[in-house]
Amino acid sequence: MAISQKVKDEMLQRFQNQYGIIKPALHYNSPFELMIAVILSAQCTDERVNIVTAGMFPEYNTPEKMLSLGLQGLEEKIRTCGLYRSKAKNILANCAILCEKYNGEVPQTFDELVKLPGVGRKTANVLVSILFNTPAIAVDTHVFRVSNRLQLAEGKTPLEVEKGLQKAIPEEWWSRAHHWLIWHGRRVCKARKPLCDNCFLADLCPSCQNNEQQ
Repeated sequence: MAISQKVKDEMLQRFQNQYGIIKPALHYNSPFELMIAVILSAQCTDERVNIVTAGMFPEYNTPEKMLSLGLQGLEEKIRTCGLYRSKAKNILANCAILCEKYNGEVPQTFDELVKLPGVGRKTANVLVSILFNTPAIAVDTHVFRVSNRLQLAEGKTPLEVEKGLQKAIPEEWWSRAHHWLIWHGRRVCKARKPLCDNCFLADLCPSCQNNEQQ
């Protein structure tokens, strides 16, 4: 049976009390750097991305400079991020479009962002939320898992979960809730062995209660 909105509201209040405002874990000094970092973070830890970008951004921190690396040069820079070949190809195609169409600047709307190579819904939502203060919820693997386990928003696809979260969460909390769910998924509600005994939502969580009954 689905949980009530009252229970969801209590979950959100506890998230607020526990985590408050969480800053992005990725390191960046410009919209372009954040966009590249988020693209690199796909199937890669933020810690690894920060190591890679620390060695790349000081010199290659604009679309023009990134293009100067060429495909092989960029692949070498990001090799340890995983999926580096496809990421390098998308990043260079992205940089070319930024130079040709946007004067080297990152576009500010979701619809423009998702048309860029390597930028899907998740990345676009992250960018408009952090850079341009547009309410948005980016659904990565952590957000997807935690939302379904809590029944805060259930769905078989990230888009279904995104729409469910938009209904369950007040719009002014969308961006901060995205970070709450990621943080909670990394620290407590882990994929293989969730730490239910240490979870401040255990008494409200249907998944935790089901596990106790088994």
